[in-house]
Amino acid sequence: MEYLEFELPIKELEEQYNKACNIGEESDVDVTATCRQIEKKLKATRKDIYKNLTAWQRVQLSRHPNRPYTLDYINAICGDTFLELHGDRNVKDDKAMIGGLGKIEDQSFMFIGQQKGYNTKTRQYRNFGMANPEGYRKALRLMKSAEKFGLPVVTLIDTPGAYPGLEAEERGQGEAIARNILEMTRLKVPVIVVIIGEGASGGALGIGVGDKVMMLENTWYSVISPESCSSILWRSWEYKEQAADALKLTAKDMKKQKLIDEIIKEPIGGAHSNREETFDTVKNSILGAYDEFKNLSPTDLVNKRMDKYLDMGVYKG
Repeated sequence: MEYLEFELPIKELEEQYNKACNIGEESDVDVTATCRQIEKKLKATRKDIYKNLTAWQRVQLSRHPNRPYTLDYINAICGDTFLELHGDRNVKDDKAMIGGLGKIEDQSFMFIGQQKGYNTKTRQYRNFGMANPEGYRKALRLMKSAEKFGLPVVTLIDTPGAYPGLEAEERGQGEAIARNILEMTRLKVPVIVVIIGEGASGGALGIGVGDKVMMLENTWYSVISPESCSSILWRSWEYKEQAADALKLTAKDMKKQKLIDEIIKEPIGGAHSNREETFDTVKNSILGAYDEFKNLSPTDLVNKRMDKYLDMGVYKG
């Protein structure tokens, strides 16, 4: 188990608890009362820490190395029914963007999302979850296939941004993202968006337009990362915590500004602390969102989605 800096008090109490329990097991000393006392303190400390998280601490949790990624959610929710589809039919298969068909209960969905790696080798293979233009074009191809067969689309967002390399720009990174945003506004099937980790910049927006946009509690969604914002405004990464506060990038901030529709609650300690519970909650949220839109006609669906985005940023005095 890896701990973030603000989680160190929890680590210390867990170590104390384990030591006390081990002493009880290895000797005749009754440590029941001590263990209960430490356990009680541990629960209170956990509750206190996670109840008062700053914006920067939520950013750190969204990047936690043990946090589940897109394929973890898909495999847990769909089981053996998931069939991955590859390639943009133009350049190549982008490993940072995955997609395919899967079933939740008796309903088929088209799943699309960015995939990060678990270690150095897989992070390089997945390009750290940063998709190239062919990744966004693959995503669009799958969305169009879903539309053709009347299947709802679910996108899972977890990216530090679209890949900013020279080759990506040469192949039309900006155009690919802009095309996806345009096409997603007029897809004639329900589109459900779930931000499961980092939702950075156009990399997130390229698969982020939907009828219902939901964020897990400890995720962020912004035009720029706190570190990049800090380096632009202060010429240093040292002010990343101030930048995180100023950017209003947390799920709570996004909901308050009506830029997302729902916050999905995470277990105490983050999504990685109880994966099964998180997967179950996300699954139910997806099914609930689908129930909202499944009976709408394609015309009503598109009109409602367009109105939703046209209302954003409008101030009524």
